[in-house]
Amino acid sequence: MPEVAEVSAFSLRRRSSLPVEVKFLKQSELRRRGLYSRSGDPLASTEFTYTRFLTPHLCPDADIAIFADNDFLWLEDIAALVASLDPQHAVSCVKHDYAPPEKTKMDGRTQSLYPRKNWSSLMVFNMKDPRLSALTLDRANTETGAYLHRMQWVPNEAIGTIDPRWNWLEGTPEPEGGPFAIHFTRGGPWFTEWRDVAHADRWRDEHEAWRVSADGMECASA
Repeated sequence: MPEVAEVSAFSLRRRSSLPVEVKFLKQSELRRRGLYSRSGDPLASTEFTYTRFLTPHLCPDADIAIFADNDFLWLEDIAALVASLDPQHAVSCVKHDYAPPEKTKMDGRTQSLYPRKNWSSLMVFNMKDPRLSALTLDRANTETGAYLHRMQWVPNEAIGTIDPRWNWLEGTPEPEGGPFAIHFTRGGPWFTEWRDVAHADRWRDEHEAWRVSADGMECASA
C-alpha cells in the first residue's frame, strides 16, 4: 500500500516546528543515479532494507539526516527528538532488545532474527561527525546485512541512545505517557489481518486527514 509512506510523512510534517524535507528511497531512482547497485537479496523484505544506509549520501549538506521506516506514525514534534541528541555521537537510535514471536512479517515474508534488531529502523545521523565517512557507498552496496544493520561501520561508543518513545514497537509494552511515534513493525491497520492492532484508530484518523489534505491540494491545482 503506497499510501503508508505518504501518511507517515504527512504525520511527521504536520507536527514539526522545524522545516523538514522528506525523501522516499526508491530503488529504481537510486540505481539510475548510480548510488545503489546491489543485486536481488532474498532476505531483503523492503525496498529500503539496504538503501537506508545511503541516507548520509543523499543529505550531504544537512546537519542532521534521519532515516525512518515507512510504517511509522509520528505523534510529536520531531524538533524535540533533534534537541535531545548528544552531538558526541555519529549516529543515534533506539536500542531495542526485541525478538518478535511471529515467524513472518506483515506481508508474509520471513521474520529474520538478529542482534540489534530494529535499531536501524530509526537512525539519526550527525552529518558533522567524521566517523560517518566509514559508511561509504561501496560498503552500503557490498557489506552484509548483519554488518550494516548492527551498525558495525562505527565503533559502539559512536552510537547514541534515543528515548524509546520515538520508536515504540506496536505489540510491546507501551511506555509510560504513551509513545511519541508508533512503529507498526508487526503489521499495520492497512492490512485486514492487522486492522485491530493498538492505536489502529489513530492511524486511520491520520490517513483520513492525509486523504482530505491530498484531495484539497489536487483541487487547488486543477
